[in-house]
Amino acid sequence: MRKTLLTLVALFTLLVPLLAACGGQPAATPTATTAPTAAPTAVPTTGTADSSKPRIALVTDLGKVNDGTFNEFAHLGALRAAQEFGLEYKYIETQAQADYEKNIQTFVDEGFDVIVTVGFLIADATKKFAAEHPDIIFIGVDQFYEPGTVTDNLVGLQFREDQAGFLAGALAGMMTQSGTVGIVAGVEIPPVKRFRNAFEQGARYVKPDINVLGVYLPTFIDPALGASTAQQMIGEGADVIMGAGGPTGSGAIKEAAARGVYVIGVDQDEYVTTFANGTAPGADRILSSAIKRVDVAVYDQIKAVVNGTFKGNGIAMYEAANGGIGYADYHDTADDVPDAVKRRMEEILVALTRGELTTGVDPVSGDVDPNTIPEPQPFQP
Repeated sequence: MRKTLLTLVALFTLLVPLLAACGGQPAATPTATTAPTAAPTAVPTTGTADSSKPRIALVTDLGKVNDGTFNEFAHLGALRAAQEFGLEYKYIETQAQADYEKNIQTFVDEGFDVIVTVGFLIADATKKFAAEHPDIIFIGVDQFYEPGTVTDNLVGLQFREDQAGFLAGALAGMMTQSGTVGIVAGVEIPPVKRFRNAFEQGARYVKPDINVLGVYLPTFIDPALGASTAQQMIGEGADVIMGAGGPTGSGAIKEAAARGVYVIGVDQDEYVTTFANGTAPGADRILSSAIKRVDVAVYDQIKAVVNGTFKGNGIAMYEAANGGIGYADYHDTADDVPDAVKRRMEEILVALTRGELTTGVDPVSGDVDPNTIPEPQPFQP
């Protein structure tokens, strides 16, 4: 199986947006980015061994496959592929960063054909194992590899978090009454920087004089720290808070929502996950979520392996133009969000999709790019 797969690996090609820079219709429905709602399987293995089909494995970042973050999205994408194509699938939930290599080695030793690793922090380990095992395909979520510098059996899945963050910031800027909004971000790595910096740019795009509070926290898995940080921001006047730091960020928006503040989620539709599909306290305060369709990306790459069209040696980009990012439904706050705000959000997503609007953030490093900061277009209610 592995030798057959290897012969089908082609040179790197960046995903081509589905739309041209001008004209055409948007690739995503702006007001309803539908996220999967199926709960992860409680059994770590699905499918039966079949030597004619690739065996799929997944190593999470710190956290679990039901933690409401991209660990869960990646798992759901792999699970969907396994069920649809009849593949054996197994996962390991990483407990500590020191376990990254050990967990990958486990699946190498067990003879899996495709190994999905989740998160920026596991990128070095993934690159190392891909180089050492050219007969195994590696798919790295949120991992950047310079095209042409890695082996043909490795692809990093990249997302335009800056586009998703810009949308979230614009929503916050249009919904604030106090003129102060905040974002509780996780570890200061490029994907998180893209969220935070673009959130600020999006808020200023619609409300140039807005006060944006933002902080990076040193962990993705400390909800209590996120909650205390949200409390501080509320004390400074923030009436809309976004969480962009895994369970740490989710802890922030749960606390803020409990205090009556509007919140915005990240990665998945947190109305469904963090707020238990509307049954958890605070569900009536979540405006939307900045969506990264990690599930779509993982599923697409596994499907490519099955179909013999997998392309490694670089990255695959998921963005507004190909449905890779967006924002979630307004759910219980639909009546709170004025129609004028909803229309403006649709317009911004369409402009991002068509390449007519930039975010002011470098899509690789996540740093603010002064050359691409858009001219403010103040929102007029």
